[in-house]
Amino acid sequence: MTGRRVQRTLEPSVLRWARERAGFDAGTVAAKVGVKPERVAEWERSGRISVAQADRLARHTRTPVGYLYLRRPPRDDLPIPDFRAAGGVRPRRPSPDLLATVHLMARRQSWMREELIEDGAAPLPFVGRCRDSTVAETAAAMREHLGLQAGWAQGERTWTDALRRLRERVEARGVLVVFNGVVGNDTHRGLDRGEFQGFTLIDDYAPLIFVNGADFKAAQMFTLAHELAHVFVGAAGVSNLDAARSPNHAAERFCNEAAAEFLVSREELIAHWKRTGTVADALQAAARRFKVSTLVAARRTLDIGLVDRDEFLQFYDNYRRRADRELDEKSGGNFWNSQNVRIGRRFGAAVRRAVKEGRLSYREAYSLTGLRGDTFYKYTLSLDPAS
Repeated sequence: MTGRRVQRTLEPSVLRWARERAGFDAGTVAAKVGVKPERVAEWERSGRISVAQADRLARHTRTPVGYLYLRRPPRDDLPIPDFRAAGGVRPRRPSPDLLATVHLMARRQSWMREELIEDGAAPLPFVGRCRDSTVAETAAAMREHLGLQAGWAQGERTWTDALRRLRERVEARGVLVVFNGVVGNDTHRGLDRGEFQGFTLIDDYAPLIFVNGADFKAAQMFTLAHELAHVFVGAAGVSNLDAARSPNHAAERFCNEAAAEFLVSREELIAHWKRTGTVADALQAAARRFKVSTLVAARRTLDIGLVDRDEFLQFYDNYRRRADRELDEKSGGNFWNSQNVRIGRRFGAAVRRAVKEGRLSYREAYSLTGLRGDTFYKYTLSLDPAS
């Protein structure tokens, strides 16, 4: 008897949970599984579904197949605070891709923590240092620990160069930094930039910052600075940064303000703000000077009072329309350099060293990095031996 004919009676609420967890309606599930929408509705009424159909449902909704056989929907919450709500709107249920990414990063962080402690490393002094600091003090502490002066980005040729410099400085100070637009290395599981921009996992030895690489490149500078502020105040969480709305959570508002002050200091912006031409022209000039997106510049000028709310919202609406029409800039380039961004050069070097010394099996290394066989070997060769 084939799997298609073997029927099981599963819990209807679990089948419905799997569909809703993936963010699908009945019609979408039906198209993916290869049945009529009425069949999906019948599953969620009676629980009667074939084994083969249950397998396909699990695969397309990114649900571990064993979950479908439970008697009630499992708790599938984020293991860290969810700061994605804004303006009184509750955050939507975290997608399977977001959950998988957070859990993968938590595994990497846990391994790295044990590795550092075993090597006799000391806790990082800046994690949670600014719990009781002001916004200005936090921004100053961030610059101090990174060895950056106010206005540091002006010396970089492009915002891409500025972003690279900031990422490398943060990683050099002991923070694990990951930029990725997919789950692990699965290019079929792209992350949704509308769901989250980044998250932070706090640890005294191995704090981790994840930036959603599927987001617009011009937005990633602010996300990195925002998540770095989370490290300095010692607050883990998932962020969905919306320039048009103020976050509900005090920690998010504080980190927004600290990141803005870190990237675009109030004094410098006021000193160099020139209201010539249109508002958009002035914002473009500010964005070029500070190597941030025009959206970050616009929000900063609104908060300081250099533009009013109506001017900001008009700019914001035009910005989003343009952004929605543009294709994301693809990472492209050298595959191995891309892996250093997805995995993190510091973490990759630690894994390579542990494998070489026989303290980590290849199987465990493959699981931690998402690379296997010859691809993993070539990746390790691409790392700077001095890392």
